[in-house]
Amino acid sequence: MKLQTIIPLESQKHNLIDYNSNILMIGSCFSENIGEKFEYLKFKTYVNPFGILFNPVSIENLITRAINLEYYQMDEFINRSELWFCLDAHSSLNQASEEDLLITLNQALNSTNAYLKEATHVIITLGTSWVYRFLESDKIVANCHKLPQKQFLKEIMEVDAITQSLQAIIAQLKSINQSLNVVFTVSPVRHLKDGFVENMRSKSHLINAIHNCIDPRQRVYYFPSFELMMDELRDYRFYNEDMVHPNQLAINYIWEKFQLVWISDESKTILNAIQKIQNKLGHKAFNPKSAEHKKFLNQLQEDINTIRKKYPHISFD
Repeated sequence: MKLQTIIPLESQKHNLIDYNSNILMIGSCFSENIGEKFEYLKFKTYVNPFGILFNPVSIENLITRAINLEYYQMDEFINRSELWFCLDAHSSLNQASEEDLLITLNQALNSTNAYLKEATHVIITLGTSWVYRFLESDKIVANCHKLPQKQFLKEIMEVDAITQSLQAIIAQLKSINQSLNVVFTVSPVRHLKDGFVENMRSKSHLINAIHNCIDPRQRVYYFPSFELMMDELRDYRFYNEDMVHPNQLAINYIWEKFQLVWISDESKTILNAIQKIQNKLGHKAFNPKSAEHKKFLNQLQEDINTIRKKYPHISFD
């Protein structure tokens, strides 16, 4: 008896991720969920340098600024509730002073520019087609930062507009790193504040636009995170209590599917070894002074040394 419909996934034959890869994760909060997996398992990863981003235009804007090093100026900042913020970036970057915000954002531009030149894979997770346009500047923003709603116009991006934005992202990335692999995915997080129908309309626009851009010959790919959640995990037991965000079980499941497609076989062996080390590092000793625990620690150090001989950049500190 079949109790689940399975999406057929083919492993990539080329350009796989390994422990020498440099991975940039950018996009919705689901990027951070998967980015945490990469970081925990000691892949070289840079996650959301400008914080969580949901829509294609905001991602395009920040990638363009980073590649062209279009530094921020203080007149682009807003002060509210004794905090300075920028409508291009997430509230996690907010600062108590203009100077600190300027330093934070421009350092993020510098580090993103440098990382992209060495990156092997950029994984972009799109969250929504719904965008907010700041009326004062007539620009689409990444985050409204709880400013009054009357200062924004809410609109949905049509498929053609999203396609153009994604094509611009790809062109910009390839201009700085021709061998880069770009992987698009759509966040399985449901944006139900927009409405049930509106959320599905939004996701369908994103999926349609991405498929207008996929081209393995140009190293542009799609990974079906959204479809895995909707079709293989179609049960509320895979959601958090808010019934919107995938829970840890669902994140782990999608991560395992991602490994099947994108992680090289050799790296899966290293990954499993690192997972065991991480589990041991989290172990709490019943008797830290016992001979048995000292033996455990010696074996753990040997395991770490074995990994570091092959991959010196990996640290467990």
